Amino acid sequence: MRGTNLGELEELVLLAVAALNDNAYAVTVKSEIEEKADRTLNISAVHTSLYRLEDKGFLESEVGGATNTRGGKSKRLFKVTAYGFKVLREAQELKQSFWKVIPQLSAEK
Repeated sequence: MRGTNLGELEELVLLAVAALNDNAYAVTVKSEIEEKADRTLNISAVHTSLYRLEDKGFLESEVGGATNTRGGKSKRLFKVTAYGFKVLREAQELKQSFWKVIPQLSAEK
């Protein structure tokens, strides 16, 4: 994970975007994280994370079409880049490497 500087919220946002596939925009990302991680988020924190991840090259975005349900406003749709998936795999491998060396007794306490 060296050089990726992926924080906890950024990792959750990246995972949510990957899980949402073609329907990842700030509101759906926020809902996905709140549902799966059982934590409340401010929409501005989600926006900040999405744009930061895009700046790092982990996400890419495009403006989707306007819809009547959004009052004619378009939404910015995000998707994970190949580099973003690489970073997610590295983060998962790092965590798993720690779990493998934690003695079983510590989990039973």
